[in-house]
Formats: sequence, structure tokens, C-alpha cells
Amino acid sequence: MSVARVTEIISGSPKSFQDAIEEGIDRANKTLKNVEGAWVKDQSVILDKGKIKEYRVVLKVTFVLSD
Repeated sequence: MSVARVTEIISGSPKSFQDAIEEGIDRANKTLKNVEGAWVKDQSVILDKGKIKEYRVVLKVTFVLSD
């Protein structure tokens, strides 16, 4: 029997939402073992003088806890 946990990660990128997602997943894999999946809970942009400064995503990351 497996037990999983879900944690929330906020990640940003000046390039795109896709890049912010990839950065968040890469970072999660560095600290969490057995990452099984993720979904985007929310997306937003940070503006500076009316221009997009950062694309930001809130990710829910699922990882399996080991025995």
C-alpha cells in the first residue's frame, strides 16, 4: 500500500507559464523523493509599468512517501 502527500509550490519565470511550471517541477525533484505528478492550481502575472515582469504558477505536487 502506498501513501502519498501533496504539497503546494509557487514558481515564477520571466519567460512563460510553461517555463514557470518546468522550474517548479525541477525544484520539487531536487528536494522531494518519488514525485509522481503535479497540477496547476492557479496562474497569474506580475506587472511592472503595465508590462509582464513575471509569469507565476501555483503547483500542487504529489509525491509518494517511502516505507
